[in-house]
Amino acid sequence: MKIIKKTLFYLILTAAALSFIYPFIWMIMASLSPEQDIGKLILFPTEFTFDNYVSMVSKIPIGRALINSLFVSTINTGFTLVFSSMVGYALSRMRFKGRNVIFFIIIFTMSLPFQITLIPNYIIMVKLHWVDTYLSLIVPFMINAFAILMFRQSFQGLPQALIDAARIDGCGELRIVFTILWPNIKPTIITVGILAFMASWNEVIWPLIVIREENLMTLPQMVTLFVVGGRAEAQLGVKLASAVFLATPVIVAYLFFQKHFIQSMASTGIKD
Repeated sequence: MKIIKKTLFYLILTAAALSFIYPFIWMIMASLSPEQDIGKLILFPTEFTFDNYVSMVSKIPIGRALINSLFVSTINTGFTLVFSSMVGYALSRMRFKGRNVIFFIIIFTMSLPFQITLIPNYIIMVKLHWVDTYLSLIVPFMINAFAILMFRQSFQGLPQALIDAARIDGCGELRIVFTILWPNIKPTIITVGILAFMASWNEVIWPLIVIREENLMTLPQMVTLFVVGGRAEAQLGVKLASAVFLATPVIVAYLFFQKHFIQSMASTGIKD
């Protein structure tokens, strides 16, 4: 009976996994198929071709958009790791009035959709003359509430004796955070880094609002305008090729760091 239950359990898990992964596999195969094969919804095309990718590269400046996305996402991820860990350390290990109030306000902001602050943020960008600059893509995403929560919970899980010993040795608070505590929370750093990179990489609405110059456009913005704006000329294969190209960097990053990602997400809990 135990063997039967275990077999059924793994069969259900396998079916669930296939249901999630099949659309993406089909998208890759369809992007490598001739246009006439895509409508047949077959998994393996009659012949493989890279014409869709060649057309995509010839129709849009994909290289410049890729560089812009990598630059913006990398900078945003770096700032998020640095500033969020500093705030998380302050909320977990430093004693000051209003600490819990600030923490609950940060938690509350996690329930607010980005669209609520869209107009105020845009007005700020206009007042600062940051529209059509990299600053408009970087500054609003330099810190986020979820990263603060992750770092706070990780720092609370470390022994206070480690911090006290560092202070006795003459370490300042910033040195404690970056040289003493960071090496002990690598899974959290990797998890926050992946999530911050993904959030910045996949952002579309904000770049569409603040960036109008083509040489500053990010890859998701360029692909969106390419698909919706008519440059794809109703060629479904070219649209699928651009979608695969857009998703590949994030998938590769997750495959490399999934062990640390799952470990951090499983071990992080809400602590008082």
